[in-house]
Amino acid sequence: HLVLPLPQMGFPVPRTALLCLGLILLLWSQGPGIQGHEFQFGPCRVEGVVLQELWEAFWTMKDFVQAKDHNTSVRLLRKEVLQNVSDAESCYLVRALLKFYLNTVFKNYQDKAADFRVRKSFSTLANNFIVIVSKLQPSQENKMFSVSDSARRRFLLFQRAFKQLDIEAAQTKAFGEVDILLAWMERFYQL
Repeated sequence: HLVLPLPQMGFPVPRTALLCLGLILLLWSQGPGIQGHEFQFGPCRVEGVVLQELWEAFWTMKDFVQAKDHNTSVRLLRKEVLQNVSDAESCYLVRALLKFYLNTVFKNYQDKAADFRVRKSFSTLANNFIVIVSKLQPSQENKMFSVSDSARRRFLLFQRAFKQLDIEAAQTKAFGEVDILLAWMERFYQL
């Protein structure tokens, strides 16, 4: 093979400079300003939440929280709650679950998150859940009643399991299952 040098126009650009420029452009294009990060829960859209931040916050707290969970045979977010949820009912279900987490679990768990690193992660999760709930606006139309009723039944399964435990054990269990909730929510996340 005979390789002919390309004619140079202007100043020669070193290969490393081109690689650096390419890397900068790649990183820049991955930023939230260029690509839209959003949850699409059926008819409800939530923009501006970075799922990776939620996962990182949970992983920072995981060992702390799950070490306190002594009810390993109990699961609150069971298959009956999260499996085969239609896109249409996902909006209602995620709204009910996140409101419950904010009002019942996070509200009472903050004092246990004494370590600064854990407290920061706790705040990241709570603040993002608040943002998601505030942006979810399910339709109130009558034709959606069967969908919202199905989602409500799923939520009640979760809530009944929660109430069967001692309140402190239930809060710890629910907090330890945030990874299950995030994994389910990830189905509805789009870049």
